[in-house]
Amino acid sequence: MHNSKPDRKNYINQIKNNNYLRNIPIDMLTGLLDNPYEGLILIDTKGIIRFVNNATDGAYLKPAKDCTGRHISEISPESKMLRVLKTGKAEIVRSMTFNNKNCMLLRFPLIKDGRIIGVAGKFLTISPENIKELYDRIDDLKNNINFYKKTLNQLYYSRYTFDNIIGNSLLIKKVKALALQTAKTDSSVLITGESGTGKELLAHSIHHFSHRKNNNFVSINCASIPEELIESELFGYTPGSFTNASKQGKIGKFELANKGTMFLDEIGDMRPLMQVKLMRVLQERVIERIGGKPRHIDFRLVSATNRNLENMVQKKDFRLDLFYRLNVVSIKMPALREIKEDIPLIFEHFLDKFRRKEQRPDIEMAPEVLKAIQLYSWPGNVRELKNVVERATIICLGNQIKLDDLPACFRKKQFSNAFINTSSTEMSLKDLMEKTEQEAIINALKKTGNNKVKAAKLLNIHRTGLYQKTKKYNIT
Repeated sequence: MHNSKPDRKNYINQIKNNNYLRNIPIDMLTGLLDNPYEGLILIDTKGIIRFVNNATDGAYLKPAKDCTGRHISEISPESKMLRVLKTGKAEIVRSMTFNNKNCMLLRFPLIKDGRIIGVAGKFLTISPENIKELYDRIDDLKNNINFYKKTLNQLYYSRYTFDNIIGNSLLIKKVKALALQTAKTDSSVLITGESGTGKELLAHSIHHFSHRKNNNFVSINCASIPEELIESELFGYTPGSFTNASKQGKIGKFELANKGTMFLDEIGDMRPLMQVKLMRVLQERVIERIGGKPRHIDFRLVSATNRNLENMVQKKDFRLDLFYRLNVVSIKMPALREIKEDIPLIFEHFLDKFRRKEQRPDIEMAPEVLKAIQLYSWPGNVRELKNVVERATIICLGNQIKLDDLPACFRKKQFSNAFINTSSTEMSLKDLMEKTEQEAIINALKKTGNNKVKAAKLLNIHRTGLYQKTKKYNIT
């Protein structure tokens, strides 16, 4: 026990010496510290009680008038005020009962000139009705937050992995190996390739195998958003920042991608003004909502395009400095015609998927279909192949998908002739296309009685082009 027991009057005199309190009447300070609506206790850095008001009576082992000058452990052995003194962190106890009243207890450090000079404890009395209403509102907010978090995770997560990229060809294996190695870094990735080759699928896979996989994967198609909206979509805006702006404001895609991956699809279609803004984001990792202040974000950028960005740079349609920023690691997704050995495997993969969907487990592919799909050029790539399989699965009458179940382009005479002639299966794609073109010209000339003007119209080519092709193929 300590002998020093400064009374309340001396304590008030000490407060009076502080310059910023000189203009406050002593009676007002006394009324504030000793009001009946909140209990207050103050301890110094040694844990000695320097002040306790009458509203705390009943909370401690001794009456308030006998507490001053004692160590906090003497009048409250289980007090957590010493912990706050040590950690410097405020604590809030949600609810406790004191003098038959529901109270909220606050413990917080007292700081002056950057150092802790004591700890204050407060009992805030709240009516049972109000405290129940407060807790109900808190619980509602927690439920809403959990719901929105769950919804957000469902919207912004990686749906695919490298297992979804089907193929055993050398090109596909190289793509997977490079993408997997790149996924372990934070470097920008540029995925190129024709439409329908699976560029977005590869972007998802890279995110899934990165250290950011537990955070958002945010995708935006640069070609699908009007120019006047793309800035607000990418960077967001503050409430009332422009006419018709939402009262709540809007968070931008880059903010959603913080700690995660930002995927910009069709990056080659981004307008010049947005290219400038994107360049700044990549350089400084800072975004600025419309009407807001700059803020730092952390994201990994993956972009994709089916356009030739190098040609666009030469034509001044795409910024050279942005191209270098995007093209740290470049990965090209091969067209389907470049991985012909994988076509049957991919066809079977989709066929198995639609077997289950249509509940037709016995359906299979006829031999002539296998030849047809390998000879076809697949301008729509994997996306087109998937649609062909789905269509064939639906309209197939028996348990075998036949040539008649494929679209008309697979059943043209030139393809049928190629399938019947076994030697044609050994032809290169270029030779097969030239043979098909030659037969089409001969048929057009026959139908028009060797009238080259009409034949050119029938083939939908210029007359000069027809003359050149007849000369090329030695058609007389």
